[in-house]
Amino acid sequence: MRNGVEMAGSPTARRRRLSIELKKLREKSALTCAQVGEALDWSGSKVNRMETGTGRVQPSDIDALCRFYGTDDELREFLKSLARQAKVRGWWQQHGAGVPEWFNIYIGLEQDASTFRQYQCELVPGLMQTQAYVAEIHKTGAHMSAEDIDRAVRVRMERQAMLSRPNAPDAWFVLNEGALRNVIGDRALMREQIERVMESAALPTVTLQVLPFDSGSYPATGSFTMLGFPAPEDRDLVYRDGITDAMYLEGEHHVREYTRAFDGLRAAALSPQRSTQLIESVLKEYAK
Repeated sequence: MRNGVEMAGSPTARRRRLSIELKKLREKSALTCAQVGEALDWSGSKVNRMETGTGRVQPSDIDALCRFYGTDDELREFLKSLARQAKVRGWWQQHGAGVPEWFNIYIGLEQDASTFRQYQCELVPGLMQTQAYVAEIHKTGAHMSAEDIDRAVRVRMERQAMLSRPNAPDAWFVLNEGALRNVIGDRALMREQIERVMESAALPTVTLQVLPFDSGSYPATGSFTMLGFPAPEDRDLVYRDGITDAMYLEGEHHVREYTRAFDGLRAAALSPQRSTQLIESVLKEYAK
């Protein structure tokens, strides 16, 4: 804990926090990465990698930077602790190829989020999916071995615990009606899946709205997730993924525009109560 703020829990969040703090120190000194690198007999690219979280930071690097910037002992020890703990592997990283490297980053950030905002246009949100639904998606959407699919399913199931833990994030989902009606597997699988959606929506920290087919135009062209964090130093970010990679947007402009889009989606969607009624009607259709 530093200045009354508890350190983020996952290695990914610690690495991100460390990069933010290092960049703040350099900018406070009004120096470029190249200037800092030259003064420490490093390359400017090394300093840049440390500030973007793409390079490993050793405690000895922190000592050198803190001497150069003239920081106090408390801050130096705090940054060294972040550097050490950023090397720890998260529980999700034990599953090998079941979790792509680019998705490891997201899971680490997700575990420490205090607010969670997600729009899903094609699939049921991952945090609400059943094992059978997850397995079916991976069978048809990726070239994975049966063993790796099992690993991916286990990781997805473990991630879902975040919605029911004591410090669960404030989670708000907007789900396109098409995701409820898009049959993954068969109707029996979908019936079980819709029941799981209703169970998840009933959790005290979860809000779910459905964007119906007749909602008209709305401000989004694809699924996205917004994560907020408890420490003010940890900036909100927007996450969008693809087939082989992911995009992380942290700039103030990006976060502002996606926040505006999510607010527009919430306004266009049905209220939580009416959304539940629509989900119940879809469930009855699958039960026929």
